[in-house]
Amino acid sequence: MNRTSQASWLDDVKFDAHGLIPAIAQDRDTGQILMVAWMNKESLQLTAERRQGVYFSRSRQALWHKGESSGHTQDVHEIRLDCDGDVIVLQITQQGGIACHTGRESCFYRVLTPDGWQIVDAVKKDPKAIYGDANSHDHKHDHGATPTIDDVPNSETIDVLAQLGQIVQARKGADPNSSYVASLYHKGLNKILEKVGEEAFETVLAAKDASETDTQDLIYETADLWFHAIVMLGQFNVPPQAVLDELARRFNLSGLAEKASRTEG
Repeated sequence: MNRTSQASWLDDVKFDAHGLIPAIAQDRDTGQILMVAWMNKESLQLTAERRQGVYFSRSRQALWHKGESSGHTQDVHEIRLDCDGDVIVLQITQQGGIACHTGRESCFYRVLTPDGWQIVDAVKKDPKAIYGDANSHDHKHDHGATPTIDDVPNSETIDVLAQLGQIVQARKGADPNSSYVASLYHKGLNKILEKVGEEAFETVLAAKDASETDTQDLIYETADLWFHAIVMLGQFNVPPQAVLDELARRFNLSGLAEKASRTEG
């Protein structure tokens, strides 16, 4: 886009009182909404010129090029303006397949259910593996203060375990040919315990081979162990939250005090 035509098209854009306009990033191929951020006139102009997503941080009052720190840049194929001229939609290709600072494909990973918000999209990559130990990264779309790794709600882990527990329970009475979990329950407790033992052993082996710079196998095997432990709990209708509650109870006890309380009981 040449600079002589910039003024005319930018004049059609209705920025708000703060000089900003919301911008929606949409996957060009799937139509999935990946994220929503803010743009000012300069960032919109740069996005059009570079064909890369460039946004404006309200908390830092500065431009940010999506993917600056994560490497997950956005190739912009098309820029659309709505009928009122006050919303931008970008048709993009998301490099790395991750748009959200939580390591997910999309920032819209929660769905409203009768039990409240449920997380339905898995983390594709640990945020610490993306951003390292930096105190900030290149987006949380500025809904508040400059985002940090710590902004990822701790409740997400609990929600994932709770959701997994619900799924496992729902498959207890299902056709054993319909899912792996249903087949385990069909085979009975001994088979479930056998799988827990196998996964525990494989986790130990992975830990022995792990290093500070290579923990992927350890993470993978631990996930398998946790999964089969949740299946085991489900055999007795025990939700994962019960274990989390027990850990929370112990959190305020010293190791010695906790052991003593078990002995006394």
